[in-house]
Amino acid sequence: MTAPTHAADASEHAADVDERPASLIGRLRYRLEHDLPYDKLLPETQPSYVASWIYVFGVLTLAALGMIVASGVVLAFNGPSWYHVSSTGHWFNSLHFWSVQLFFVFMLVHLVGKFSMAAWRGHRARTWITGMIAFLVSIIAGLTGYVVQTNFDSQWISFEAKDGLNSAGVGAWFNVANLGQALLVHVFLLPLIIAVVVVIHVVLVRLRGVVPPIDAAEVEARREAVSATEEEA
Repeated sequence: MTAPTHAADASEHAADVDERPASLIGRLRYRLEHDLPYDKLLPETQPSYVASWIYVFGVLTLAALGMIVASGVVLAFNGPSWYHVSSTGHWFNSLHFWSVQLFFVFMLVHLVGKFSMAAWRGHRARTWITGMIAFLVSIIAGLTGYVVQTNFDSQWISFEAKDGLNSAGVGAWFNVANLGQALLVHVFLLPLIIAVVVVIHVVLVRLRGVVPPIDAAEVEARREAVSATEEEA
């Protein structure tokens, strides 16, 4: 009885391969339609264990990142002569600063929580890797943000960081004491990398789903048993 089943599966797989378009754009469209339909991309429901607070910190990290980008755009357009003198500029500068602090707090809690849940389970290794890449790039973005403040603190931090980068062998092509270079890296290159990595991370979360707790199966089994007992009663 197993041979016809295997033959049918093989024929279905062959038909599926034959239906794939030959062009690169066609294959990309097919992959998105096949692996990431709208019900996965924009789900209306989530498993019951998502009600835990540990699942909130990923969304809080994205919200803080959005606030960082919004306030950073305002600061970049108006410049240091505005946010060092104007009271409104001080407010936006403080908003940007504290959004960064919250961003790192939320991201750290998110990473620790997912590490404790072994978030790479269930073919989610790429999801975990992209999250770690986003964290590491964000550290570099935070450093460049400190050195472009154009005040005494930024001068001190930039020259201390310059010595560290020189000792690591990368100071020849990345000079944090160069305001123009550090500013361009901070406001364009690193945000672009973070945005791309975050989008890939969120798509992978939608593709594989949020990682369940390690004991999720046992909890669901007990919950079903209790529900069945109540229905019988």
